[in-house]
Amino acid sequence: MTLHTRFTLWIAILVVVLVGAILWVTEKREVSTIYEETKNKGVLIAKNLIDHNLRYLLNYDDEGIQSGIREQLDDKLLYVVFYDKFATPIAYNKEIADQSKITCCSRLQGDNRPESVSAEAKEALLAGKRRPVLEIEIPIFIRGSADKWGSVKVGLSLEDMRVDVRRTRNVLILMGAVGFLLGLAGATGLARRISRPIEKLVEGTVRISKGDFSHRIGIGSLDEIGNLARSFNDMTDRLLDARDKMEDAHKKLIQAEKLASIGRLAATIAHEIRNPLTSVKLNIQKIVEDGRLGSPETEHLAISQEGIALIEKFIKELLNFTRVSELQRDRFPVALILDESIKVLADAFREKRIALERRVEDGLPDVPVDGDKMRQVFLNVLRNALEATPSGGRVKVTVARAEGAAAGMIRVRVSDNGCGIPEKDWENIFEPFYSTKSTGFGLGLANARKIIEQHKGLVRVIRKRGPGTAFEILIPGEETT
Repeated sequence: MTLHTRFTLWIAILVVVLVGAILWVTEKREVSTIYEETKNKGVLIAKNLIDHNLRYLLNYDDEGIQSGIREQLDDKLLYVVFYDKFATPIAYNKEIADQSKITCCSRLQGDNRPESVSAEAKEALLAGKRRPVLEIEIPIFIRGSADKWGSVKVGLSLEDMRVDVRRTRNVLILMGAVGFLLGLAGATGLARRISRPIEKLVEGTVRISKGDFSHRIGIGSLDEIGNLARSFNDMTDRLLDARDKMEDAHKKLIQAEKLASIGRLAATIAHEIRNPLTSVKLNIQKIVEDGRLGSPETEHLAISQEGIALIEKFIKELLNFTRVSELQRDRFPVALILDESIKVLADAFREKRIALERRVEDGLPDVPVDGDKMRQVFLNVLRNALEATPSGGRVKVTVARAEGAAAGMIRVRVSDNGCGIPEKDWENIFEPFYSTKSTGFGLGLANARKIIEQHKGLVRVIRKRGPGTAFEILIPGEETT
């Protein structure tokens, strides 16, 4: 056997092995990709169904859900089933009314994780015809609620996916045949083996230039091409990190611009109102002190003085909210700051005959905070609970170590049994000038959140049993930058 023959034979064997392996792996990946795309599409359709029928879900309107299902059905979406939190079917399209195997059972029963997704490829008998179906089920969580409402199951036709798989397989076979023929040419095959990594590098650079910094060039060789690929991957990691930091900085910039706009507004209000308001206040005070007015006139002037005091209070709170000051940190016991805040409001609690229950976990570490600002946070939250709680009610304050994802932080929980805050307003109440009360300016809780975020902490409304509202404040146990 000549060297040429042996070289040709080994090249042919190598090409067959390489092309076969590449075809097998590529086919598996393509089929998996097509399946994942179909699955992701089904998840998006299911989420869209939840959003489309949200008002019906909130009102437990089964007929409305049924109507919403009919509007969404098409040739690719074969069936839809909604389950309640007890895994009982409450609505589905009429085409599967007699298909108990489809409607009867939820595969997410007992699974309360928001990220859960169940997917299964199966055959379903629909309209007397067996059709391939990808059945996907996801849980339903209403925004602002930690409890699972139920789940929704959708059945997607896999006929298009099978067509894509067959088309992909045919394309791969054709590519394999072409590669085999090229491989027999010897030099062409070697050139192709050299050119493929370069093509991957080009593809990677094109995707990176379009902003796809998550793309990785999968070349693991130890030669110059491999080193170049690793350099590209390192570069994309740095670019991705820089983009994330830029987006975070952009969000902070928007918030800073928002506060700056409010600050300019506050300065304008203070400048335009304070001086004439002071003159009006002094003139009214002189008239009242003159003593020559009758009782009705004096009462009217007293009302005017109260209005002026209210305007001055609003201006002061507005300026305090917009003023950004450095934190004067020191280590304090959280319980000490909380007790000082409670003392300020103690008389008000007694006047309304509201029972204040305080529980502090033993052995809590001191925290690095600005004592005055943190006292202001507690005062705002406690005052909010005081105003929301009726006479004879109860306010409970607990201080303990946080657990789980918030481990290392101190958790302060203030709950009451008052009128409560509608769930739709849980996030809005921390916005400036938003208030659910008939009095106040809507700056107390906004200022509290600003101070807590300066400390790299968190303040939010959480769900509680029974009537009323519960606020949770998380304070870092160590100073963060």
